[in-house]
Amino acid sequence: MTQDVEMKEVPAPAPSNSVTAATPSTLQHLKEIASLIESGAYAREVRRILRAVRLTIALRTKLNASVVNAFLNFSLVPGSEVHSRLASYLPKEDEHDMEVDTATSATTALAKHSLPELEIYCYLLVLIFLIDQKKYSEAKACSSASIARVKNLNRRTVEVLASRLYFYYSLSYELTGDLAEIRGNLLALHRIATLRHDELGQETLLNLLLRNYLHYNLYDQAEKLRSKAPRFEAHSNQQFCRYLFYLGKIRTIQLEYTDAKESLLQAARKAPVAALGFRVQCNKWAVIVRLLLGEIPERTVFMQKGMEKALRPYFELTNAVRIGDLELFRTVADKFSSTFTADRTHNLIVRLRHNVIRTGLRNISISYSRISLVDVAKKLRLDSANPVADAESIVSKAIRDGAIDATIDHANGWMVSKETGDIYSTNEPQIAFNSRIAFCLNMHNEAVRALRFPANSHKDKESAEKRRERQQQEQELAKHIAEEDDDEF
Repeated sequence: MTQDVEMKEVPAPAPSNSVTAATPSTLQHLKEIASLIESGAYAREVRRILRAVRLTIALRTKLNASVVNAFLNFSLVPGSEVHSRLASYLPKEDEHDMEVDTATSATTALAKHSLPELEIYCYLLVLIFLIDQKKYSEAKACSSASIARVKNLNRRTVEVLASRLYFYYSLSYELTGDLAEIRGNLLALHRIATLRHDELGQETLLNLLLRNYLHYNLYDQAEKLRSKAPRFEAHSNQQFCRYLFYLGKIRTIQLEYTDAKESLLQAARKAPVAALGFRVQCNKWAVIVRLLLGEIPERTVFMQKGMEKALRPYFELTNAVRIGDLELFRTVADKFSSTFTADRTHNLIVRLRHNVIRTGLRNISISYSRISLVDVAKKLRLDSANPVADAESIVSKAIRDGAIDATIDHANGWMVSKETGDIYSTNEPQIAFNSRIAFCLNMHNEAVRALRFPANSHKDKESAEKRRERQQQEQELAKHIAEEDDDEF
């Protein structure tokens, strides 16, 4: 006989703190970073300082005033000049934001550090926190104080932290619209970094100066600085990508479109996948440069993951240039004028008008063997006071540049396109075929030369007498070994 068993409710166990205890707090992470910086400073290993900076960037979303203040109490002596200055930039702590560390409290910290690396790191941490909290006035004051401190330090382990301080120093002034104020300081810092052979600081400051000049459209000064700056091997891929991007912008303004295209595409390829905004900017400028060169970018350029919406205005602009429709080009330019102005590409798009007209004229010359200049002006939708005269000048310039193969009948006011002849009746196919054959023969000859022995290799070979002597010694040795084998049996 079965008997029902009454199930009594068991109270749920209290939530355990094992998970929270096992998960290190943000303050504990910062203390580990401080110990990493300390070991890197004593061992003079820059790699540890670099790792500390990367770990800090990963923690920046978890920072709050209480954590930063507690870390300052841990790293610096409370009441000291540096501690008081940095604490003054931070907002007052709230009780509900306090993060308590049971292992070691902020007031009973470990031995106080007096390392310059840790002091500079505290400046960097406070500066990042202030910028993330959008307290730009405090960030400006903090960055200026940190730069004044960095100028007096000449240590290899400080250079990595100093390069990050330079970046946030410029960013804090850019966010407040006072970027021109620090141009002299950046030039002085670049000179100091050059004298100290601080190559990481040099490339960072060079990019900041180029950004400073380009922000105010001072392209000539930027090119002069870039051409006079010392050459060295790039140490940071991010800084090298920024340099290529600024170089591409300078080359674009200077009408050197081929070099600009190469620099911009290389910057977009080398940029990290996570740097989506930077890659979008590179692609925007690269699209404009390719259009100015007369090229039409592939559709896949505008369909890259995460870039479809940002590159949509440039896709419609490319479509207008490809068709050669001047009215559609004006419509797109007016529709997205605010976007082009924000991207600082509006002046470049004005240059594209001539390319649109030339593309439309090329389509007309292919479609019609003879067409009046009045109809050319109508098809190109020229809205000037004298469209026929403008059409005539445009056609004559296109003929002179070789864009179209036509003539102008001034008496009748016609544009007469030349008939497309049989290209195989000319020497052009033979010339192209000959160049390809020459390329293949040159490649074959280089491969044959690579298989040959190096020059004067015969001098290293042994002479005939030495060879005979060596062979005789080998025969005697073999005979001796054979005699010993016979004796064993």
